[in-house]
Amino acid sequence: MARIAHLPDRAVLGISGADRVSFLQGLVSNDMTAVAPGHAVWTAFLSAQGKWLADFFVFADPEGVRLLVDCDAAQADMLRQRLSRYRLRADVDISETGYAVHAAWGEDVTPPEGYPAAPDPRLPQAGWRFLLGHPMAALSADEVEYDHLRLSLGLPDGARDCESGKTLLLEANFDQLNGISWTKGCYMGQELTARTRYRGLVRRHLLPVTSHHDLPAPGTPIVSGDTTVGEMRSSRDKVGMAMIRNEHINDTGLNVDGHALHVHVPEWFTLPAKAE
Repeated sequence: MARIAHLPDRAVLGISGADRVSFLQGLVSNDMTAVAPGHAVWTAFLSAQGKWLADFFVFADPEGVRLLVDCDAAQADMLRQRLSRYRLRADVDISETGYAVHAAWGEDVTPPEGYPAAPDPRLPQAGWRFLLGHPMAALSADEVEYDHLRLSLGLPDGARDCESGKTLLLEANFDQLNGISWTKGCYMGQELTARTRYRGLVRRHLLPVTSHHDLPAPGTPIVSGDTTVGEMRSSRDKVGMAMIRNEHINDTGLNVDGHALHVHVPEWFTLPAKAE
């Protein structure tokens, strides 16, 4: 049975104009030419220094006149303002759409007709995302249930898991979750992103964790013995995400806030090879 939840903490911006694809292509980590009806792209917007500022999904408008940006509602104004700085003479307009974002997962998911919908491009297990004109009246799940699914799969959730101006994309596994194109050409922040890949400079990773106790607030240190080896990020009850140094991912004695902590390495995750 399909589970469908409205995600009230998401907003949707529309990017219209003849230059909308080339405009966004030069600013984000993934390939905007791959966006098509039924195929969304997950991507990140970086600082000039190559650090995470925002991430979002990009859908094609069924009418073929806009790109639709499914983003964190708390970041929508910031994202609109920052993107607008780069318009220059490009034929581009950025506006709010009023779409309501929904996630659907499980068996027999049926995408709605006439609205933007696509499989979640990060993992098949994450299901689908729908952009509807208003929240669905009959829902079989809520945002809490979806958050548990996200955490169990090890999927980052924007500013809850990434630090603005600090987090590298490869630390948050964008490379392993289809959030980076290595062939698209230049974009803002590309140099550092490529360098961290080719030189093996990533020393920590964002991974799902569990405890027998409710997990503490983001930023709470994670220790192994007397050594701090990471810190908490987002969580819900006893399931969460944590940024852990690579050499401690498999430690059996991790502790957070006085309680044992267990790292769950997802099937899709692979530690990068060290640069020679």
